[in-house]
Amino acid sequence: MTDTSRRPGGRSARVKVAVHRAVTELVAETGYGNFTVGDVAARAGVADSSIYRRWGTLEALTTDVALTWLTTNSPIPDTGSLDTDLRQYAADVARDVSGPDGLAVLRLIIALSQAGAPGAQARDQFLTERRGQLQQMLDRAHARGEHPPEALDVLDHILAPIYVRTLFGMGTMTSDDVDTLVDRLLANVPA
Repeated sequence: MTDTSRRPGGRSARVKVAVHRAVTELVAETGYGNFTVGDVAARAGVADSSIYRRWGTLEALTTDVALTWLTTNSPIPDTGSLDTDLRQYAADVARDVSGPDGLAVLRLIIALSQAGAPGAQARDQFLTERRGQLQQMLDRAHARGEHPPEALDVLDHILAPIYVRTLFGMGTMTSDDVDTLVDRLLANVPA
């Protein structure tokens, strides 16, 4: 009897990691729209057909790269307090986006959003995932009897400044910077 299911961590996982790494490197080096599936395949050491078979299009591949990065970085903290959850989350996001992969993924999402309907869909998926992460944290705070802000307020007051500073090369956010963002947001939340 042969098990025909895929093994986690097997060849398929190694190919995904290599292809994702290749996309991230190419975005960082050349920008989105300046490489092909063939370039990704060559960099990853896989056949073009492997990429087409698994992802179908370059847009689907790059969307998968962005969503995978988002779901494997900046985990949602659960410290028992919205204040400390937000501080930890913001610090994690600032750390993750300031790394080379984070900057490449942010640039990728921006480029995708300008690349027609498939790109806009990729951007929307990324934002929906990010909003879902925030909502999970805010829902837990509400269940504890706290008065959380809206997810859009967290995006506007915490994530947007972090993203803008990263995208424009304005320096990494320090823990004091992150605390200031959280303090400003929470100061405006009705009790």
